Amino acid sequence: MDQLVSVGASVETDVESVRPALKGDAAGLSIRLLGPLAIIRDDVPVALPSSRKLRALLAYLALAPHPVSRSRLCELLWDVPNDPRGELRWCLSKLRAALDEPGLHRIETEGDTVALRLGDTSVDAIEAAAAIAEGIETLGLDRLRTLAELFAGDFLDGLEVDRSPHFGSWLTAQRRRFSACHVAVLEHIIGLLPPGADEAGACIDKWLELAPFDGRAHVALLENLAHRGQFGAGEEHIATAAELFRSEDLDFTPLREAWQEIRARNARATPGTRSEPASPFPVSPVAAIEPESAATRRASLAVMPFAESAGTGGFRGGLADGLTHDIITRLAKLRDFFVIARGSVFALAEKNVAPEDAGRRLNVDYVATGSARSLPGRFVVSVELVEVRTARIVWAETFEHKPDDIFIVIEDIGNSIVSSIAAEIATVERNRALLKAPNSLNAWEAYHRGLWHMYRFTRQENELAQHFFGEALKLDPTFARAYAGMSFTHWQNAFQRWGDRDRETALAFESAGQSLLVDDRNPAAHWAMGRALWLRGEQDGALLELASAVDLSPNFALGHYALSFVHSQSGDPQSAIGSSDHSRHLSPFDPLLFGMMGARAMAHARLGEFEAAAEWALKAAARPNAHVIILAIAAHCLALAGRQDEARTFAATIRSTLPNYRADDFIATFRFDRDGEALFRNGAKLIGLN
Repeated sequence: MDQLVSVGASVETDVESVRPALKGDAAGLSIRLLGPLAIIRDDVPVALPSSRKLRALLAYLALAPHPVSRSRLCELLWDVPNDPRGELRWCLSKLRAALDEPGLHRIETEGDTVALRLGDTSVDAIEAAAAIAEGIETLGLDRLRTLAELFAGDFLDGLEVDRSPHFGSWLTAQRRRFSACHVAVLEHIIGLLPPGADEAGACIDKWLELAPFDGRAHVALLENLAHRGQFGAGEEHIATAAELFRSEDLDFTPLREAWQEIRARNARATPGTRSEPASPFPVSPVAAIEPESAATRRASLAVMPFAESAGTGGFRGGLADGLTHDIITRLAKLRDFFVIARGSVFALAEKNVAPEDAGRRLNVDYVATGSARSLPGRFVVSVELVEVRTARIVWAETFEHKPDDIFIVIEDIGNSIVSSIAAEIATVERNRALLKAPNSLNAWEAYHRGLWHMYRFTRQENELAQHFFGEALKLDPTFARAYAGMSFTHWQNAFQRWGDRDRETALAFESAGQSLLVDDRNPAAHWAMGRALWLRGEQDGALLELASAVDLSPNFALGHYALSFVHSQSGDPQSAIGSSDHSRHLSPFDPLLFGMMGARAMAHARLGEFEAAAEWALKAAARPNAHVIILAIAAHCLALAGRQDEARTFAATIRSTLPNYRADDFIATFRFDRDGEALFRNGAKLIGLN
């Protein structure tokens, strides 16, 4: 079977190529896509032919991050006319007349591709997308107000193209995307305005118009009314909203409870007077309807049903739905964050609720969406992960696979999607926690702050990781992964000889046991226990626990890596190579990538494949966070491969940090069998480490 190939990257706008002008520039060329399409040069509208396909072509090329092939454009807009390429040439000629200027050609054709060069042009949709990508939470009130003015209506308002299903799908996705951007801008404006401000009321009204079932919008309105002392209006809104939610079979309880909490907080207010907030800042609408306490909050995700492309022989027999179900199940098995159940997301999809709107209704942090297509000779699945509150695209990718066996294809693509989503959410959450004040972190944030320090792999950073894991457990004593993280820090202390090995081994075992007591279905708990048992010299028990980890969650990359690590020393070296490869396939950018490669190197050495061992050891040592033990693996494997000069360079680097380092230290670090120990001692002799 062909290896799964990633053929796409995060869909981003080239922000640097976009002039930072905003709507209303007095001079130059601007293209407006948010609302009815318009081209404006020096404040004067540019006349365009009445062709809808010409307008659709302009919008598509304006947002395309790369040149687009003519065949793709013909497939996008023409339903097998007599001469699609001829019609495309006519549209391009008319666009040149509208966009080009003397000495400046904005439409470029090279080979079979077409591209728009808009570096000197203001495009409202690109400016809005660039601001969201920059980080909407970092923008000031004036910048947010300017952004809000860009949204003059729906994306390409009023433009529909008959018999063009591909363009229709793209247009729907863009309208959903920019509607979510508009909502995010409005929400952040409201958060920066004084409680009860008139401007906030106008923004809330627009928010509710765009997302009538967004609980945060309703809570923001109720907060605004309460600060004005308009409790009667609040009761009227609650009654109306209750009917609205019931008409869609949506749970209204969180919103009613939020209103009760707002009223209780403003109990001293009298009608006609402004109430005083309970704190200097307005209560966050998200917090007001958050079902979990702040201390035990986890990141949350909804995976919306993948769409099957219309008109192109998309997956049949419900395979797109099956892929969605498989992804939801696998993500839930990781037990790392809260995943909305299949029934809820499919029920919303059946009502044609847009993914971003579904995310707001479900009050989740992230929404994953996707589409599946069957094309001649290949299956194509596109996926996008969006942060709901900011409307920021966190990750987007396209996967292709030859259709050798459809169920193997689904398994392979599903593995890649699940691992990528989990890794991207973890990265975003770690980075967010890093930017917050340490004393303001909840348990989830403290845990991710601990992970950030843990993956630096130094003694000082390991101590900081231990501190933050401890803070997480104070806030939430039921946090299984925080216990597993604590176990890993003690494991590092023992493995790296940063502390008394026996004591740290005992603490690693104790913390892993606590993790299992809290949640014995969590793969990280079994992973931590497997590693602790390895430290204790109990290899059989370690392998059983690590096998349990990957049985509970086949997508748990660290479990596969740990199996490779144990097998590489005294178990089955062929199994070690297979587990190493699988762990890297699941998590190709993992912070422990150096360990995955190092384990593979030791396995090759035990098989007598010294040149392969040397190459994998060099890859491991080249990782930016590789520690001294990885350098020692490289030195020994290079020596066994007869590459003594390179090996001695690594040996010198090790001894510049640890002057007395020798073969006994290397052997004592691992659990080699007799033959493995003899092998690596021989390597040490060749370069003077004996």
